[in-house]
Amino acid sequence: MRRRREAGRPDPPVRWALAATFLGPALLLYLGFTLYPMLRTLHNSLFVVPTVDQQEFVGLQNFRDIFSADDVIWQAVRHSVLWATVSPLVEIPIAFLLALALFAKVPGARFFRVAWFAPVLLSYVVVGPIWMWIYNHEWGAVNVALRAVGLGDLARPWLGSLSTALPALIVVTTWMFVGFYMVVLLAALSSLPTSVLEAAWMDGAGWWRSVWTIMIPLVRPTIANLVVLSVIGKLKQFALVWVMTNGGPFWATETVATYIVKRAFEWKTLDLGYPSAVATLWLVVMLVVTLALTRVLHRRAQLEF
Repeated sequence: MRRRREAGRPDPPVRWALAATFLGPALLLYLGFTLYPMLRTLHNSLFVVPTVDQQEFVGLQNFRDIFSADDVIWQAVRHSVLWATVSPLVEIPIAFLLALALFAKVPGARFFRVAWFAPVLLSYVVVGPIWMWIYNHEWGAVNVALRAVGLGDLARPWLGSLSTALPALIVVTTWMFVGFYMVVLLAALSSLPTSVLEAAWMDGAGWWRSVWTIMIPLVRPTIANLVVLSVIGKLKQFALVWVMTNGGPFWATETVATYIVKRAFEWKTLDLGYPSAVATLWLVVMLVVTLALTRVLHRRAQLEF
């Protein structure tokens, strides 16, 4: 059998040629647009770089400045971490409830599946202005609705307030991505063995007991993957903030990604070295968080399963 299979395979040179043909373009793109910028950023982090042609080696001074001479970066870190912590706790449960409703085939399930998934297809430059209109202090839909039901005291400039600007952005990202998570969880629920669910129902288990004791444990690996995706996405959140608040008011919505871009291209003293150091450290943080979450969540899912 082994000789027969090997007889049907192409020779090693042909296999190498096929591998180079299919993988070569992707490898070149990875080297040119991912690996080289990462190495260049690491290199720049050790220099003061006012222009591309002017560099002065400063060693680890940029990294020391992050911990000793910059208060704004820590506000940005706090906002990014808060965003990455709160969003999965809100998005995943809502998405799971919506997936359960569609799995139970509520009336209009197809319409709601498309309606909830549609925001994922929209660009931030489209979503941003829409929600800026919704949050408008004078005639925005949120404040108009509050005044209509007699809660006008709660109306406020949602994006202009220090206390509500960041939560307002979290609401927007929840609205955008909950449909994507819902579709993934619905696919996971649809792949469950029907025999297990039918056996539970025949034994007298109700719907919610089946959800808690059968469905959630079986789809827990999928939930773990979605949590990791949500955390990574929020840690590198940039476009929505840039479009809606540009980090304001008074750094209230500044994230690490927007701060890096501002320090690189909008700061009074142009220097690519310091933002490169911030980007390098933040990349390390994201790698550590991703590896830790993947390891812990998947191990927990396997143990509980």
